[in-house]
Amino acid sequence: MTSYRDAGVDLAAADQAVDQIGGHVTATWGQGVIGDFGGFAAGIRIPRGYEDPVLMMSTDGVGTKAEVARQADRLDGLGWDLVAMCADDLAAAGARPLAMTDYLAVGQLVPARVERIVRSVAHACAAGGITLLGGETAEHPGVMEPDQFDLAGAVVGIVEADRVIDGSSVTPGQTIIGLASPNVRSNGFSLVRRAVLSRVDLDTPLTDGTAAEVLLAPSVVYSPAIESLLAAVEVTAMAHVTGGGIAGNLTRVLPPQIDAMIDAAAWPRPAVFAEIAEIGGISEADMFTTFNMGIGFVVIVDESDAAAAQAAVGVPSHVIGRVATGSGSVQLS
Repeated sequence: MTSYRDAGVDLAAADQAVDQIGGHVTATWGQGVIGDFGGFAAGIRIPRGYEDPVLMMSTDGVGTKAEVARQADRLDGLGWDLVAMCADDLAAAGARPLAMTDYLAVGQLVPARVERIVRSVAHACAAGGITLLGGETAEHPGVMEPDQFDLAGAVVGIVEADRVIDGSSVTPGQTIIGLASPNVRSNGFSLVRRAVLSRVDLDTPLTDGTAAEVLLAPSVVYSPAIESLLAAVEVTAMAHVTGGGIAGNLTRVLPPQIDAMIDAAAWPRPAVFAEIAEIGGISEADMFTTFNMGIGFVVIVDESDAAAAQAAVGVPSHVIGRVATGSGSVQLS
C-alpha cells in the first residue's frame, strides 16, 4: 500500500512548519483581525473613519529572484520583495495596504526554510503596517526539485472612493519626483540570470559586495512613505516602477494628452546597474526597459508642492522631470 508520504508529501513536516511560523504571522495582528491562526480563513475589520471606502487588491510574486536566492541560500530578503511588489502597487492608486496572504510552493517541505521565508514576509509586513493574515505552503513533489520553491502573495488595501489616484488630474507644468531605489528589487532577474550569472559566480566581488549580496538586496517597501506623502500634499499620479522600467510604468498613469519628460541624469544610479550592463553586454535602452535604474517609485505633484512632497516621503528622492503637453508618452533624455 502506498501512502501520501511515499508520494513525497510530508504532513508531519507541514505541521511543524505551521507551528514554527505561527508566532511570526500573529505578531502582525491587531485587534481588527477576525479568526484564528490555522483556520480556513481570516478577516480584518475596515478601519473606522472612512465614509465611502473602496477595497482594492493586488497580487504578485518575487519571480526568478527566488531561484537566485535559493542558489545563494540568501532567503531573508525575499519577504521584503514580496510585500513591496504587492503593497506598492496598491499605494500607487492611493490605497493604504491593510492585510496580506502569501503562497509558498516547495519541492520538499523543510520547516526551517519555510520559517526563514515566512519570517521575512512577516517582518516586512510589520514594517509596512500590514497584517499578515495567513497563507498556504504547498508541497509539490515530482513537479519541483526538492530544494526549489516559488513565492507569491496578495494584499488588500483601502481608500476613499473620491481619493483614488488614477492620473486623470495630471496637467502640464507639474513636477515628477522619483523615490530612490538602491538596488534592482525583484524585477529583471530572468535577464540577470541569462546575461550576468552565466558569466560570473554569485561570490564574484562587485562595487558594493559580492554578486549575491548586491543582486539579492531586499526591496524598499514604499507604501509607508506614500501614506505620509498623501497626508501632506495633493498628488495627481503615482507609478510603482517594476518590470518595464520607469517609462513602461509611468505611461500607465498618464492622460492621453500628457507627456512625462524625464531627465535620466537627474539622479545618481547605484553601481549595480552599470555592472549588470557591463557584465551582460546589455544596452542602455534595454537596461531602462528592464530595471528601475535607481528609481523605484514615481509621484507627480504641483511644482509648488515639490519640496513639501520630498520632505514628507522620508526616503531619498529626486526631482527627475516635468509634465508637458503631448500624447501620453514618457520621454527619457
